[in-house]
Amino acid sequence: MGGAARLSAPRALVLWAALGAAAHIGPAPDPEDWWSYKDNLQGNFVPGPPFWGLVNAAWSLCAVGKRQSPVDVELKRALYDPFLPPLRLSTGGEKLRGTLYNTGRHVSFLPAPRPVVNVSGGPLLYSHRLSELRLLFGARDGAGSEHQINHQGFSAEVQLIHFNQELYGNLSAASRSPNGLAILSFFVNVAGSSNSFLSRLLSRDTITRISYKNDAYFLQDLSLELLFPESFGFVTYQGSLSTPPCSETVTWILIDRALNITSLQMHSLRLLSQNPPSQIFQSLSGNGRPLQPLAHRALRGNRDPRHPERRCRGPNYRLHVDGAPHGR
Repeated sequence: MGGAARLSAPRALVLWAALGAAAHIGPAPDPEDWWSYKDNLQGNFVPGPPFWGLVNAAWSLCAVGKRQSPVDVELKRALYDPFLPPLRLSTGGEKLRGTLYNTGRHVSFLPAPRPVVNVSGGPLLYSHRLSELRLLFGARDGAGSEHQINHQGFSAEVQLIHFNQELYGNLSAASRSPNGLAILSFFVNVAGSSNSFLSRLLSRDTITRISYKNDAYFLQDLSLELLFPESFGFVTYQGSLSTPPCSETVTWILIDRALNITSLQMHSLRLLSQNPPSQIFQSLSGNGRPLQPLAHRALRGNRDPRHPERRCRGPNYRLHVDGAPHGR
């Protein structure tokens, strides 16, 4: 049975009453865009995470899927796979450029068509093309990441969203298909220093240009490899998009060494509005989906959990850029 059939009567009545009320307020919303991380925006009902799978048949996996994301990763459950190759990044030797965008839900960086940025290696059998960098963050430090590690959240999470360019022509087709998507996820802490790539994205001159929903600012001369820690391990699992339609076509790769940003940079993020300037300010923070059950899915990692004290050493624990044999 579908997710709607499992609703209790009171909950169903609340949902449909809210839907009926919303139908009388302004023009009908685009069904592909009618979702939120919060159930109430500007006094109007907009479906939050508990309702995503109930308001659009195309989003049914959000309610009934068995491989949903994000999850809490218990490292002791991760199977050590010594045959996982290192991650590889290809930019054609060019700097990255693109548009930093306040979508009203996330801070997104949308790369320009050129250069093409690809990631491969690790658990990936194909080369995947970068489609979006997405930043999620919380209203308070230590809570804001979608994924958790050993029941611990982080202040923010950076997600690099890629599609399988060898099998599919674009992100939309890949998101509906097997082996379609790969998302690299970086956890972020608030500290006294900052990752150099994130410092560029979150500089005062940049972040103030996207204060409101639909604001955008063009950036260039970015070195994406600077986002990656000097050395790191990763954990991978099969999951879903953490936004509607919650397609279960994602290979998640969680980088196990957190990045840093400063408290001032985090404060600047929390001052971004999810609304246009004509509407009441509501912070963009708290823009993550709640945890989903891991159930019986396998976790694989390239670090041996039996020896957590061992440092990541050697080329397997470095990012390989444009085929360089020993990393950066």
